[in-house]
Amino acid sequence: MTDTTLSTAAETAATAPAPRKPPEHAPMQQFAQRDGQLVVGGELLTTLAARVGQTPFYAYDRGLLRQRVAQLRAVLPAAVKLHYAMKANPMPAVVGLMAGLVDGIDVASAGELKVALDAGAHPAEISFAGPGKRDPELRQAVASRVLVNVESLRELAVLGAASRELGLPARVAVRVNPDFELKGSGMKMGGGPKQFGIDVEQLPEVFARIAAEGLQFEGFHLFAGSQNLRAEAICEAQTKSYELALRLAALAPAPVRFLNLGGGFGIPYFPGEQPLDLAPIGANLAALCARAAQDMPQAGIVIELGRYFVGEAGVYVTRIVDRKVSRGQIYLVTDGGLNHHLSASGNFGQVVRKNYPVTIGNKAASAEREVASVVGPLCTPLDLLADRMLLPVAEVGDLAVVYQSGAYGASSSPQNFLGHPHCVEVLV
Repeated sequence: MTDTTLSTAAETAATAPAPRKPPEHAPMQQFAQRDGQLVVGGELLTTLAARVGQTPFYAYDRGLLRQRVAQLRAVLPAAVKLHYAMKANPMPAVVGLMAGLVDGIDVASAGELKVALDAGAHPAEISFAGPGKRDPELRQAVASRVLVNVESLRELAVLGAASRELGLPARVAVRVNPDFELKGSGMKMGGGPKQFGIDVEQLPEVFARIAAEGLQFEGFHLFAGSQNLRAEAICEAQTKSYELALRLAALAPAPVRFLNLGGGFGIPYFPGEQPLDLAPIGANLAALCARAAQDMPQAGIVIELGRYFVGEAGVYVTRIVDRKVSRGQIYLVTDGGLNHHLSASGNFGQVVRKNYPVTIGNKAASAEREVASVVGPLCTPLDLLADRMLLPVAEVGDLAVVYQSGAYGASSSPQNFLGHPHCVEVLV
């Protein structure tokens, strides 16, 4: 390369625009700090770790759970019922707390149904959804007098037989696969071909079968998608769901008493994402409630939320057991990883892996920072909790914390993978 070439390259570099700063995570301000540490449930993180007695662990802050429910109550119309979709976090202590805060519980298996009933949830306000309900599960639902969100013609036949055997008419709502999708949702649960619900065009046959089986029809369940941060998209889906339910109500075998408009409320996980604006959603639901009072006066509108209730109230805490430098890159090796937190590793639905918000919890206020990767103990490169993030400088023994970990954590992770110990969960 000539001197002229070098000079030209240097001039180009000098005049080139500075690289754009990558987007940052939304501030994680739900947990206070004291003495330079995170505070969870009123406890310093190191004290909480000593109280738990081991790492890794999940900790859920009951004060934040109460605060989130109160926040929703303040914004949404009083007529809207709040249901907790316990698949997001089925820890019995969490379900017990939520059962006393919300209006109902949504379950997705007989196992979840048992937890909900044991937690004191009233059967009249429990609904049971899922595309693969086994015959014994459907019989249990009838015996428990909970509402079954029907997702196939087969389920109607099984429910009819169980109703006759037990002398209890099964309570049913039809989960509808709508002819639209929730725009901008992280996971689309309706519209197009789906394993969830029953296609709109099949509903005349479904209504006839409900009447023939002598089942107690109560309404509709529409769930278009999840993890949406766009209020306008959620409002559009709720309005379309309401209008679809209104059209279907004219064909239904009984007046609509239950109208589950789904959820879809997202929380910010990744760089560049911002919290959901609840105000437009509250205003839209108020308008729908006013319409329902005229159109379907017996119908109660339900919003079904899981992640939005619990996701921001939880942290995953894992201890650094080694610090390694490989060709200039720092690796903080921890005692837990994707085996406990599959979502944070990026292996629970991410197409392109992005970092959850992570910090060193016992040094959260430290101004001394470095770029490091947080990796778990498993023998796979997929075991990655933070990829080259700017973090407080950490050493062996420090506590790495993954925020936004209250939903889809321990129960959705392969805890038996490679034989490492299971994590602990605590509600504080």
